[in-house]
Amino acid sequence: MKVTRWGAAVWTVGTAALIAALPWAAKSRLPDRLATHWSFDGSAPDGSMPLWAACVFPALIWLVLCAGVEVARWRAGRDARAVTRPWAVAVLPTVGIVIAGTQAAVVRANLDRTDWHQARLSVGWVVASVAAALLAGIGGWLVSTRQRPVGPASAGQDGQGPALELPEGERVVWFSRTTNPWLYLLAAVTGLVAVAALVALSGGLAGPSAWALFASCALASLTAAGCASVQARVSEHGLEVSFGPLGWPVRRWTPDAVESARAENRTPTQAGGWGYRFSGLGTTVMLRAGECLVIRARGRRTDFALSVDDAERGAALLNALRARQAR
Repeated sequence: MKVTRWGAAVWTVGTAALIAALPWAAKSRLPDRLATHWSFDGSAPDGSMPLWAACVFPALIWLVLCAGVEVARWRAGRDARAVTRPWAVAVLPTVGIVIAGTQAAVVRANLDRTDWHQARLSVGWVVASVAAALLAGIGGWLVSTRQRPVGPASAGQDGQGPALELPEGERVVWFSRTTNPWLYLLAAVTGLVAVAALVALSGGLAGPSAWALFASCALASLTAAGCASVQARVSEHGLEVSFGPLGWPVRRWTPDAVESARAENRTPTQAGGWGYRFSGLGTTVMLRAGECLVIRARGRRTDFALSVDDAERGAALLNALRARQAR
């Protein structure tokens, strides 16, 4: 199984565990039965469940939904999976956050009550959960529908070397993308911990110190996700390097801003580790050992390198574009 699938599995199972653990973690402060359903105006509860059911049922709903979506996509075939992936990536985080947020609101409503009839639902928490879910769904849709090349695109010639011979007026482009699935797994794990801390805070199960855990894990998750993938594009506009699942931030160099371009093999030891690294070699975006596209910008004494496939062709095209513009 691929590491990225492990990341999805960690997020799915971790979300289910969080949903189930919320009422159980506060069982000493909850009545024997929990109010789980309210009248339309939310003023008084009109339905309840025992503690075990309040733990298990929402988690089961989440797991059954995830399993159903995955089974339906696999039975539909490879082409249909590619088409339906944006919907799955958008819908599942939305539903997961709604269920987790609602569970936190239920626990908060029953906290320190002696009878479930006394529980009062905070509509604000429910609204906040729905708003967060919509934002997660929009983010998932943007990530999954962002254009990704299926492989390095040809520069139009088979020659290898420092530069390509480009017919005058011909437009060319080169793409390459590298992903480090272990960094995405780290982003999923730390993101889950951040969500757990936030849900515990909203459910009244954690003190103000949990904000530090939430902030540090959220920052770690965003940083890991932002450093987990890189995409390079060489065209008549020069070199464009974008980072992370949303393709942001972006660094750009026009052809005349590049002094030289080459391919070079580098290792994490040489670069100083994984991710966005600074060393005596300059700046290296190191996501896997091996071939790197290395450029030297005009006026700089150090290089910028990124680990992408087919780096020699990208360097050759960039040099050819630089030479064409200089003529």
